[in-house]
Amino acid sequence: MSQSQINEASSLSVDHSQDMKFLQFELAGEFYGLDILKIMEINGLMDITAVPQTPQFMKGLINLRGKVIPVIDLRLKFGLPEETYSERTSIIVIEFNTLSGTTHMGIVVDRVSEVITINKADIEPAPEFGSRLKSEYIKGMAKTKTQVLIILDIDLILTDEELTFGPRAEFVEEEKAEDA
Repeated sequence: MSQSQINEASSLSVDHSQDMKFLQFELAGEFYGLDILKIMEINGLMDITAVPQTPQFMKGLINLRGKVIPVIDLRLKFGLPEETYSERTSIIVIEFNTLSGTTHMGIVVDRVSEVITINKADIEPAPEFGSRLKSEYIKGMAKTKTQVLIILDIDLILTDEELTFGPRAEFVEEEKAEDA
């Protein structure tokens, strides 16, 4: 093989330093991905304690080895129809950023598939139309051999206002105003 053929072959190779790992999961027949670095752990369905006066997508709290973690149903957050939980339903415990710092949250998904590696070159910007969820939640669309994977930006899925559990936040602010 000549030096020019070697150079040409090496220029066709994939740059693996641009590879990223994502946890692939399913919601309503669509495949989504989360950056694996945001995932703390994956659990099967466990007892969730409901919290009154929270948004419908906020399912409640779980006790994870002595730590209380809020749990949301991602189907409901995205406006998808509610579905009965099954033995494949999973809770993905994630770490994400809010204005007040880093926190943990459980997200309920239909099923977890696998961890996949995708090269950055195979990720395209999010489209502005044709998606069931707001495009600001989407980091990009990845092309795999068999499907398109919607890559989510977990830090943008919940707003700080939603994390204050709605009506209670207004009540606390009213109390502060009365005390002043």
